Amino acid sequence: MTTIVKNQGWLNPISISVLVIPTVLLILLQHFQLISPITMLAGLLFFIILSASIRVADQWERAVVLRMGKFKGLKGPGPFLIVPIIDQVATYIDQRVRVSAFKAEQTLTKDTVPVNVDAVVYWTVWDVEKAALEVQEYQTAIEHIAQTGLRDTIGKHELATLLQERDKIAEDLQQVLDRNTSSWGITCQTVGIKDIAIPPALAEAMSKEAQAERERRARVILGTAETEIAEKFAQASKEYTDNPVALHLRGMNMLFEGLKEKGSMVIVPSSALDTMNLGAMSGLVSLADKNIPNSETKQ
Repeated sequence: MTTIVKNQGWLNPISISVLVIPTVLLILLQHFQLISPITMLAGLLFFIILSASIRVADQWERAVVLRMGKFKGLKGPGPFLIVPIIDQVATYIDQRVRVSAFKAEQTLTKDTVPVNVDAVVYWTVWDVEKAALEVQEYQTAIEHIAQTGLRDTIGKHELATLLQERDKIAEDLQQVLDRNTSSWGITCQTVGIKDIAIPPALAEAMSKEAQAERERRARVILGTAETEIAEKFAQASKEYTDNPVALHLRGMNMLFEGLKEKGSMVIVPSSALDTMNLGAMSGLVSLADKNIPNSETKQ
């Protein structure tokens, strides 16, 4: 990750203006002999020192000021003055929420599967003094701790857990980072798992396993349905055994439903015709079908 370091020197719009404008005026005054050369040089020296003492910190920044190498205090935001030569601005610390990307490549899970994991961490500096005095390069340190913590977390979980419980793993990693960085005045607010890449051969095998599992479930559901149908038929047979009239009515209803469709043919055993008196019923249905066109013709 590329880090933009702010210029810590005295060159800023205010200091340049304080130096350039008086310098031009002093030169013009001396040119018209309104002031002596010594006065001009003294004035130039004064404005150079004043310009060198002016610093500016942006709204989201705090400047760490050292006096003779010792911590003096924090300055900003906005313009502020320091004592040239004695004081120096060691660094400007950004207090906005920042994001750092990190990854763990070819890291083994608990079930010895190599994975590549990409993640990001959102963090902010809440104590500028601690961040400046406790750690040298806190941004690099956060990235290294995040990478190490991610590898440790991956090694404690199986691949299925990594794929199914990303939020929980990210939360655990965020707590690990927060414990390590809180003493630096830094808070890791959120950790996000961007991507989990597994070997192509393993991905193909997992796809086949998932397909086989779906087929197994489909067969189980079909077998369960067949079992339920058989149970219902068994219950119906018991009801029909104890109630012949119900069986007779059911048979008549089935034949009637089959004969309703024109042009359909139903083959019925002769024994059923004799026992259920279905022959008379079929004749009535046929006669009704013939009478319908005749009645329409008369109308």
